[in-house]
Amino acid sequence: MAAKKRQKRAEQALKTEQRTMPKYRVRRWVLLTLLSLSSVVLVYRAVDQQIFETDFLQREGQRRHLRVVEMTANRGMITDRHGEPLAMSTPVDSIWANPRVLSPDAKTLMPLAKALGKDVDELRRLLAKRSDRSFVYLQRRVNPDLAEKVDELDIKGVELQREYRRFYPAGEVSAHVVGFTDVDDIGQEGLELAYQDWLQGTNGKKRVIRDGRARAVKDVENIQKTEPGKALTLSIDRRLQFLAYRELKAAVKHNKAKSGSAVILDVRTNEVLAMVNQPAYNPNGSKRGKPGRFRNRAVTDVFEPGSTMKPMTISAALDSGHYRAESVIDTAPGYYRVGRNQVKDHRNYGALDIAGVIRKSSNVGVSKIALSMPKEELFDFFSRLGFGEPTSTGFPGESGGQLTPPGRWAKIDQATLSFGYGLSVTPLQLARAYSVLAADGVRRPVSLIKREQAPEGDRVMRASTAKTVRKMMEAVATAEGTAPKAAIPGYRVAGKTGTAKKSVSGGYADDRYRSVFAGMVPASDPRLVMVVMIDDPSAGQYYGGQVAAPVFSKVMGGALRLLNIPPDDLPNGGIRLADLKTSLTTNLGGAQ
Repeated sequence: MAAKKRQKRAEQALKTEQRTMPKYRVRRWVLLTLLSLSSVVLVYRAVDQQIFETDFLQREGQRRHLRVVEMTANRGMITDRHGEPLAMSTPVDSIWANPRVLSPDAKTLMPLAKALGKDVDELRRLLAKRSDRSFVYLQRRVNPDLAEKVDELDIKGVELQREYRRFYPAGEVSAHVVGFTDVDDIGQEGLELAYQDWLQGTNGKKRVIRDGRARAVKDVENIQKTEPGKALTLSIDRRLQFLAYRELKAAVKHNKAKSGSAVILDVRTNEVLAMVNQPAYNPNGSKRGKPGRFRNRAVTDVFEPGSTMKPMTISAALDSGHYRAESVIDTAPGYYRVGRNQVKDHRNYGALDIAGVIRKSSNVGVSKIALSMPKEELFDFFSRLGFGEPTSTGFPGESGGQLTPPGRWAKIDQATLSFGYGLSVTPLQLARAYSVLAADGVRRPVSLIKREQAPEGDRVMRASTAKTVRKMMEAVATAEGTAPKAAIPGYRVAGKTGTAKKSVSGGYADDRYRSVFAGMVPASDPRLVMVVMIDDPSAGQYYGGQVAAPVFSKVMGGALRLLNIPPDDLPNGGIRLADLKTSLTTNLGGAQ
């Protein structure tokens, strides 16, 4: 009975508790409603992104992580004829930044600016100007030590990119021939510019995945294959280039000259073995400085060749049949009048044979010969030698010189042309003309690129004429001639001096000259032709035989030994070994 009462009281208490408990029915419905709406929104969003916004989201994902990057092609190497590098590309790093990621505060930029050698404000302005981009170069193609230093800073938003940088092992020695490239590896001067398409190659492309710091972490696919540039083998012999450069630089400095040029040709192929100029520049250094210093004067600058034209006039006379080697020209009394003008020699040489006209460099003698010939005939001969037209080497800015048509010649013009006034040539043009004499009257095209075999040439004069004039020119390098300093012990030298007054406003200067020597060795069977031109020597001496001829002797003496060309002037079957050794040692700067 008592138990039933207790159970009844418990049931009543439970009912009372249930009546007093709060009701959450509204809350449940609110919660269920919110969950349902959230589910609908999530499903809608998933459908929208997966179906309607697929292209947009894919583009955004690719923009952030999947990129197409360019792979820089290696520019072709430039070498000398023996494979020695004159220009080569080396892998280096460029420093770039993402302005959207790189913090512009001073604490971050200060060490970076210090490493780059820039001002912090300058760096901040650069980043602000490119703030809408995700890539900007801070410095291109830096030295490895700088790249390593920047990498060690580990600044977020600053990265390295692998590129190629052009180096020139020969420096200023071959600068005017080879030229240089800009920061984008595009040729700017010399053969780097002339053979840009040949050397540059084709950049490749690949698709990569990048991380949040824009670093490539995985290659996805190759889009375009990288094709490196083609190598270019020049006709230049780096050994002869160095010899010519050293001696020309020393001569320009010693004679306090304004500038100078020298060219060496291989007679058999007419390849350019050396081509140097002063002043020069270092293609590995800064490109700032005086304007015109990048100019290859040997092919771009023209000058009046002076008496180096006399062998050409004599050749025309002999080849025409108007004169013979034993013909005599009366040069007394050392001058004569041509119209209102006067042609004169340094002194009265009297009666001279043709060889004597060259040996004594008689203006009177050679002008009398020229005036006795039809001017059209003389013009035609000079044209066949290549005067008045470019040497067609393909070098940028190459000059063709000037040879006025005969219809515009006055009598005095015909006279002065015979000894090198009234026409203009480049050192390379003059060397080409002398190569015709050296090659027994055959003219071949000039080349700065190595040839596998000698090209066919055009005959300009009879072989007998060329040999006769060469023999006459040998007297120039003797004690009786105008250039004894051009002599090389053990070798026969054929050449001609030229000392031309410089043209100025109103006529010719009486105290400014161009000193020239053009010659060939060995004279018995020429292998090398060289032209040396020194512009405006001001140290006291100015004759070609005093200023330019010694350069010829020193360079050719060394070249003959380096190329193993045997001597052709051994009196009584030999030459004093001590004399030959002393000469060659001097020419090679002590090399044994």
